[in-house]
Amino acid sequence: MKWILSLAAFFALACGAVLAYVFLVLAPDLPDLDAVTDYKPKIPLRIYTADNALIGEFGEEHRDFVPIEKIPVVLKNALLSIEDSRFYEHGGVDFIGVARSAWSDISGGVKQGASTLTMQVANSFYLTRERTISRKLKQTMLAYRIESALSKDQILELYMNQIYLGQRTHGFSSAARTYFGKSLTELSIAEAAMLAGVPQNPARHNPVVNFQSAKKRQILVLKSMLKQGHITEAQFAQASKEQLHINSSLQFESHAAFVAEMVRQNIFEQYKEASYTMGIKVYTTINKAEQEAAYESVRRNVMAYDQRHGYRGPEAFIELPSDEDAREEAIDDFLQKHPANDKLMPAVVTEVTAKAVKVELASGEAIQISGDGLRFASNALQGKAGRDLKLRPGALIRVMQDNKEHWSITQLPEVDAAYVSLNAQDGSYRALVGGFDFNRKKFNHVTSAWRQPGSSIKPFIYSAALEKGFSPTTIINDVQLSTTTTESLQWDPRNDDGKYDGPINMQTALAQSKNVVSVRILRAIGAKYARDYLPRFGFDGAKQPVNLTLALGTGAVTPVQLAAGYAVFANGGFQINPWLIQKVTDARGKLMFEAKAPAIAQEESRVIDSRNAFIVDSMLREVTRSGTGAAASPKLGRHDLAGKTGTSSEAVDGWFAGYASNIVAVAWMGYDDPKSLGGREFGATLALPIWIDSMRQALSGKAEMQREVPENVVNVDGKWSYSEYQGEGGSGVKTLDLDEVPVN
Repeated sequence: MKWILSLAAFFALACGAVLAYVFLVLAPDLPDLDAVTDYKPKIPLRIYTADNALIGEFGEEHRDFVPIEKIPVVLKNALLSIEDSRFYEHGGVDFIGVARSAWSDISGGVKQGASTLTMQVANSFYLTRERTISRKLKQTMLAYRIESALSKDQILELYMNQIYLGQRTHGFSSAARTYFGKSLTELSIAEAAMLAGVPQNPARHNPVVNFQSAKKRQILVLKSMLKQGHITEAQFAQASKEQLHINSSLQFESHAAFVAEMVRQNIFEQYKEASYTMGIKVYTTINKAEQEAAYESVRRNVMAYDQRHGYRGPEAFIELPSDEDAREEAIDDFLQKHPANDKLMPAVVTEVTAKAVKVELASGEAIQISGDGLRFASNALQGKAGRDLKLRPGALIRVMQDNKEHWSITQLPEVDAAYVSLNAQDGSYRALVGGFDFNRKKFNHVTSAWRQPGSSIKPFIYSAALEKGFSPTTIINDVQLSTTTTESLQWDPRNDDGKYDGPINMQTALAQSKNVVSVRILRAIGAKYARDYLPRFGFDGAKQPVNLTLALGTGAVTPVQLAAGYAVFANGGFQINPWLIQKVTDARGKLMFEAKAPAIAQEESRVIDSRNAFIVDSMLREVTRSGTGAAASPKLGRHDLAGKTGTSSEAVDGWFAGYASNIVAVAWMGYDDPKSLGGREFGATLALPIWIDSMRQALSGKAEMQREVPENVVNVDGKWSYSEYQGEGGSGVKTLDLDEVPVN
């Protein structure tokens, strides 16, 4: 009997010690509940197109905040069935659940944790992962305090928005988008069950990292839902068999990484590190469909250029171990260092014959390429191919699968390209592709690449000439300067095609991009006058030469500058300033900033006369009808296209700038380390195809636009001129009197 009393006394003493420890040591050390009662989740910066497509997300944690009333019942049931089925019955600590968990461990049943959701909320907000009695006691005390401060729905709301679910995602809304590319309301029972299975172990049950483990956990969740009456037998059977499509990485709704980065930099300048946690949403002026068309066009046409210029050989080589396990490990490590570039997949060659090449992909899949799939790399299969070119086991190559699931060998291009389109009336961006691949090269060519514009600068020289008495009907001698003068010339410009037509009118000269004619015009009006005329279009005068080479575009412009310059001709003579951000809201949708769209066609922004803009426009339309840009009109099926090709010296840069229906766009192609794109390459072969493919979407459904004829212009033989500059007898034809006497 004494030993029983002694044991009871010891037990009472121990309990007293524990209680004393709890109330004297742990309780004073507990944090206040501000973090849960005044919940401020870390929500990343998100960036959208004008039509609400997500294009970028920046922040350490991917998270959305969704109020509890907007979380689907099926997801709540899935979570509670596996994590805390008595959530609405216990007071923070579920002693029945503890007993059930212990019995499951003993009996081998479905394992359930003893921690309630409330205790997990305490863990998430306040505690470390250490496994100590002290931590468990703190967790229990915090759970009771949270239960007394918040309603059950508030606690569940905290949990479902805060819990970590793998892949840098926090909260179920973000996880649904990360893993399935869906909103919470779009989730099926099967998808909800898979997400509900992740919290127990986000590393092990992450469907991207370990789908098989995630699938097993999903089945446990479905069984719990069935047992608790949340789903029927039929729903269980269907959900168990449902094929789930898992995103392998964070997916965006449009390829606009360069746009997103521009916005990120802008927001960071204002809010610094808080930019990534405040839940800011930025809505740009970008149009999703036009952006996607531009992205695909840049990719497709860069690849077409690259294919025209031949296979350069494998990217790298690795010596393959003879041991099979070591070989597989070596291939895996090697491929991880060379990530996929959109559809251009890295692969290691494992076997080569004259008619087939076997490769292994990063997924572990082995494929065989033969027939047409080898055509591009046929030179690398020749016996005489050099070691750096030859395909052999251990070679790292790129492969691509077409729509018919045929594989072919390709390569990463070295050349780059860019495309930008603007609303010609107000300057808002509609699409922007700063380069072939943002992840490979983050340099934004649209805003930061200063390149020679070549002949795309000519319309601005012609515009200046109109103010000096020239017109589209003016006759200029298309012959080399050296043939019409006896003076010693330091520079004797040539036409790109080596052809000279003699006397030719200015409109035809622009359409055919006659270099000599442009130089003669510039010499007549003066290089300084022309250089000083350019800033009204938004060009940097300091980056333009004050000599005759200005006529051939030897200065420097960026693609977006060129687009803004052409917008002046498109909108009737008004300068625009490109802008991107339409509005900014906070995490709860409250407006933080809204752009005041520039007033359209205000006289204070006029930089050239409406007649000048109209006449240059008429000449630019001729370029797309009969000149160097003539491929555009039939391919787009329109008659209101206007634009100009541009090829810089030695074909280092290829351009096309043009517009229709109030959309002005510029395409460019070139090497970052400037070098010739090829003797047979021009703006019409390099940039015009990008422009056409992009504008096809931009102009879809838009009516052709006819320009209103300004006062005091006249039409002579289909060419417009200022009425006051008509020639004698009203013919409107003038001849440039400049060194026109041929040298004998």
